Amino acid sequence: MVIGDLHLGYERALEEEGFYLPRINTGTIRDALNKAICRHEPSTIVLLGDIKHDFKRTRYEAREEILSLIRMLRTAADVVVVRGNHDNFIQNVLSEEGILAVDHVDVGGFRLEHGHTDSGLRPVIIGHEHPSVKIRDPLSGGIKMACFLHLEKEGIIVLPPFSLLSSGTDLVLSDPESFMSPACRGADTDSAKVYGVSEMGVIPLGRLGEISDLAL
Repeated sequence: MVIGDLHLGYERALEEEGFYLPRINTGTIRDALNKAICRHEPSTIVLLGDIKHDFKRTRYEAREEILSLIRMLRTAADVVVVRGNHDNFIQNVLSEEGILAVDHVDVGGFRLEHGHTDSGLRPVIIGHEHPSVKIRDPLSGGIKMACFLHLEKEGIIVLPPFSLLSSGTDLVLSDPESFMSPACRGADTDSAKVYGVSEMGVIPLGRLGEISDLAL
């Protein structure tokens, strides 16, 4: 099971900037992970980078938040941690559990890496991009739907963020060169297949270049 972009401690980081949100991110992630583990019974869980949100040295509260989640996962499966660009000092935390963060891991013929750098190996599964699309609604103003992005020709799969609070940028309005992930820049993103993630399951939305105005 591959999970990307948890961004634990997101609300705490916002509080330091004067913005206050209910601290729901970690609890929501724990519930969703428990459901996924019960359903799929994975032997290995790969955390594909950006486990923590704050770039700075991890404080005690955030440290315990990360360790609590890691320990929960380790009761069910082996855990592999791939380092993301937000994961400064993550090794200091993981050392308590005897886990070594890695830059990538190869599983089932796929290179798995966070995506802020590009090893150049294909096929590759990355996170980092936080892909989403805006579903417009004249009454509510619309919603953002996190999505998978599959660039078939280039052999790239981009995972949606697992964090509820990291919905990302609307791919429909993005310029191809504005992608954060080096692997996606210069790729034929218009031909990429988009799959929305909803409570009803995964919804095929078509190719990115053909999506102009999604509405409820």
